[in-house]
Amino acid sequence: MAQWTSAVGAGQLARLLGSQQDRPAGPGTRRPPAYRALADGIRLLVLEGRVPVAARLPAERELAMALTVSRTTVAAAYEALRAEGFLESRRGAGSWTAVPAGNPLPARGLEPLPPEALGSVIDLGCAALPAPEPWLTRAVRGALEELPPYAHTHGDYPAGVPALRSMIAERYTARGIPTMPEQIMVTTGAMGAIDAICHLFGGRGERIAVESPSYANILQLMREAGARLVPVAMAEGLTGWDVDRWRQVLREAAPRIAYVVADFHNPTGALADDDQRRRLVDAARSAGTVLVADETMSELWLEDEVEMPRPVCAFDPAGSTVVTVGSASKAFWAGMRIGWVRAAPDVIRSLVAARAYADLGTPVLEQLAVNWLFSTGGWAQAVQVRREQARQNRDALVAAVRRELPDWEFELPRGGLTLWVRTGGLSGSRLAEVGERLGVRVPSGPRFGVDGAFEGYVRLPFTVGGVVAEEAAVRLAAAARLVENGGVGGGEAPRTFVA
Repeated sequence: MAQWTSAVGAGQLARLLGSQQDRPAGPGTRRPPAYRALADGIRLLVLEGRVPVAARLPAERELAMALTVSRTTVAAAYEALRAEGFLESRRGAGSWTAVPAGNPLPARGLEPLPPEALGSVIDLGCAALPAPEPWLTRAVRGALEELPPYAHTHGDYPAGVPALRSMIAERYTARGIPTMPEQIMVTTGAMGAIDAICHLFGGRGERIAVESPSYANILQLMREAGARLVPVAMAEGLTGWDVDRWRQVLREAAPRIAYVVADFHNPTGALADDDQRRRLVDAARSAGTVLVADETMSELWLEDEVEMPRPVCAFDPAGSTVVTVGSASKAFWAGMRIGWVRAAPDVIRSLVAARAYADLGTPVLEQLAVNWLFSTGGWAQAVQVRREQARQNRDALVAAVRRELPDWEFELPRGGLTLWVRTGGLSGSRLAEVGERLGVRVPSGPRFGVDGAFEGYVRLPFTVGGVVAEEAAVRLAAAARLVENGGVGGGEAPRTFVA
């Protein structure tokens, strides 16, 4: 029986390898042999999760033709990978990717580190902050007081607890978008919401247009669902969308769904203006595309003078085009896995009906906690605490990166939780690999792209501040020096660091 569970074609592997663009070697820097460079490239793709573990690799002759190198070079690279534990082979079954014994499987998304690892590794992989106390404790206590009547029921609310659905509808209405509770479904986080939407409107093989770059976990969710992702490049800097490009893609590719983050885009921090929102909704309506607007960052402006545009759904008064997703996880706490969908009532009914075959419903206690926050004013105060934390962390991180890595380029976002950084020509994948050995975990740019894009970027979240941000920048600078000088060794051991 074959040991591989998927396959990577020669052309696809060549494109992925071609995306790994390193800075040109400086004077006195020796380039590795061709076979070694190829082996390192494949190993990085496995460690990044862009080539899955147990994926069958192309035959030596096929890959040699695709890369225009000799078969001897490919054979030597495969042999090196086998010696290192990253490749397994069997006569008649081919060769497939692996990870050495004792190594963790590569993360396909941006999973947080386990708590026990936080003493020696600074985690810049997950854009999430600690809970804004005392509001979490107060919300849970308030939820417990409201729980007894619900405890006498079956506890299954596929559309969400009625009180929370009504409260979310009222919040949209207060923003100038009349909304009924029948237009709301409560979900298990924004990821649960988007997963449900993709299954309702998508299906295997359906095209989904996505910003390029876009949120890594959502891209992976869509890949796992079998979607064909159609990337649409963002406009330069923090100016939001290139709507003309969007209109062309929607017209020519006719995707069933388009996914956008208009409010402090993840990872760039861009904020789309009213005109961009209006034009994109019009383009989606003309193309017959369902526009999924992720507004999980919409309350995280970090400058007092920021004037927030109207929500994307405000430009779809008939409710026929835009499906909005919100969440408590970014603005409040990632451990509060409460999200919601706002859409036309018939869409909500379809989502609720399909949920019977998924998770049945969202935990009642957490719904009551969020409802307590909304109804008492605790939400506004907690989010204000969150904004202040993120602003301080942003400023500390930016100052440290500018001091330690002056060649790195970025634009300062006025909201959100992430900084999108151009790494001065260095490989983001190699920075991520070397950085983790030096005690700083950072996601590389290709996680946020399609087919290997953004190799020259990393994403830095506003999750650490003060001396921790300074130490993170020091470790990143050490990783950058190793990558620039072609270092592939184990590097120095990370210092234990207590925040």
